[in-house]
Amino acid sequence: MSFARALWKLLVGIKDALALLLLLLFFALLYAALRGTPDPVLGEGVLVVDLDGIVVEEAAPAAPFATLTGQPVLREWALPDLLAALAAAKDDDRVAAVALDLDGFLGGGQPAMEELGEAIAALEAAGKPVSAFATGYVGDSYQLAAHASEIHLNPLGAVGLAGPGGSQLYFADLLDRLGVTANIYRVGTYKAAIEPFTRSSMSDEARENMRALVETLGEQWRDDVRAARPAAQIDLALDDPVAAFGGSTDLAERARELGLVDTLSSRAAWHARLAELGGEDEDATGGFARIELADYIALETPRERGGEIGIVTVAGNIVDGTAAPGTAAGESLVKAIEAADKRDLSALVVRIDSPGGSALASERIRVALEELKAEKDIPVIASFGTYAASGGYWIATAADEIVAPTATLTGSIGVFAVLPSFEGTLDKVGVGVDGVRTTPLSGEPDLLAGPSAAADALFQAGVESTYARFLALVAASRELPVERVAQIAEGRVWDGGTARQLGLVDRFGGLDTAIALAAEAAGIEGEPSLHWIERERGVAARLAELLGAEAPEPSRTDAFARLAGHPDALLVRALVTLEELLAGPSLQARCLECVPPTAPAPRAAAAARERWLARLAD
Repeated sequence: MSFARALWKLLVGIKDALALLLLLLFFALLYAALRGTPDPVLGEGVLVVDLDGIVVEEAAPAAPFATLTGQPVLREWALPDLLAALAAAKDDDRVAAVALDLDGFLGGGQPAMEELGEAIAALEAAGKPVSAFATGYVGDSYQLAAHASEIHLNPLGAVGLAGPGGSQLYFADLLDRLGVTANIYRVGTYKAAIEPFTRSSMSDEARENMRALVETLGEQWRDDVRAARPAAQIDLALDDPVAAFGGSTDLAERARELGLVDTLSSRAAWHARLAELGGEDEDATGGFARIELADYIALETPRERGGEIGIVTVAGNIVDGTAAPGTAAGESLVKAIEAADKRDLSALVVRIDSPGGSALASERIRVALEELKAEKDIPVIASFGTYAASGGYWIATAADEIVAPTATLTGSIGVFAVLPSFEGTLDKVGVGVDGVRTTPLSGEPDLLAGPSAAADALFQAGVESTYARFLALVAASRELPVERVAQIAEGRVWDGGTARQLGLVDRFGGLDTAIALAAEAAGIEGEPSLHWIERERGVAARLAELLGAEAPEPSRTDAFARLAGHPDALLVRALVTLEELLAGPSLQARCLECVPPTAPAPRAAAAARERWLARLAD
């Protein structure tokens, strides 16, 4: 009898807890609904472009309860939204000036900075001053700030210009210690994506490719910054930082002497300057009349749901199945493209910002684009972002023309597969493997004893077949002989400028150039209207939007913390990539040299750390 009473009390307690949880959720949703909609009336003053976080092509939805539970949130700003906001501000009489707050900015890629720089230059040409502030300027943040009318630097800050290049991790010794064999199947001399699993250092071929690539990108970065700030001693700061800063006892003042910045200002002094530009408002944060960027994007640059030119975004790693925005999931994008068939489109722009991924998903997306193109008899223009490599370029073969920035990373035409096996691991723990077979492929791929010679031959044949398909698609799309495509393929990565010389790109430019080209090809006169082809949002994404999940106030770190970057995030990203590639024998058309400027979500990062620390401790 006492057991029954105890059980009843337990059930009642569970019921009460669930009721309380639902009640809390109801009030949280009610609160979010009351506060989640921006004020429909914007004031006048300074548009505050506070880029706390990263700039991406397509923002991933935030975890719905991240803000409520105090989890760290990495804010993602969609590049098209930022460009649209700056374009709207140019002709908006309510916007007196633009403030670039770059203290919490973590980057977004060189091509994105070039497009934003052009938008800033257009603002200045329209008589709208742009003022930038940061405690520490590094590559992307300085490239963006260089286009501003004035650059403010915290007196305790510094400017650190390193240029492209750096190190990456190689896992061969780690895998050996764990007893994991990475069985590699690949085509392409320069397909360096597999080297982290087979080597402890970079091969000569990969080094040759990367050196040529980073030197070209570095020169393009210099050209962009020199044009924006001709008086700044950029070359000295980059090529001889010891001579530029080594003997200085005041790094901020030295940056001003070199013309890298204009004014040394505390945040309070910068706010006072913004009050001069846009008017005072004692009740507003900072004491100046301000227009918040998120509100301005929501109210002044809504994405059109109908229009003559469709825009579909392929952003992030290309994966099979379904996923939220920010990841280029094959099935999700195919459904969105098929739904666009019901609309009266005159042209289609495919915006690609992806280092590639699953070859199967890439082909699924390409076929969906080809079918829409044939069904509606419309031109298709591909617009490249920071990356459009490997599987990203595979998708672009559906386009009639390709538009790319000079600093985009593209090419990487190659295929590989990584199949892990654990014979070494079992041997380390004293576990044997045995069995019987009826055919050469019985029980294959054998992940315990290692794949057989027959399985190896079959996987290699699959990789070579997929690579031949890749070459044929590129040859047909670019109207080049297969032999010529084979010469420029081999998994080699190219910058946009070189890619155009090789015939992989048709013309230089950003999304606006691609839209104008699509309108011209479709015979559209005047300003075309746009329809953003977006995938269906799941329940979690809708809940996150309702809750108004947003990043916390940025932590104002010192200059050297900004210059040091986030080595822990780089390590976790590498481990997550290792797990992704060792997850199964899927054929990959992927460029690991093209690392997007995103870090793993905090929960994924924490989980990855725990898993790998546990493995190393064994």
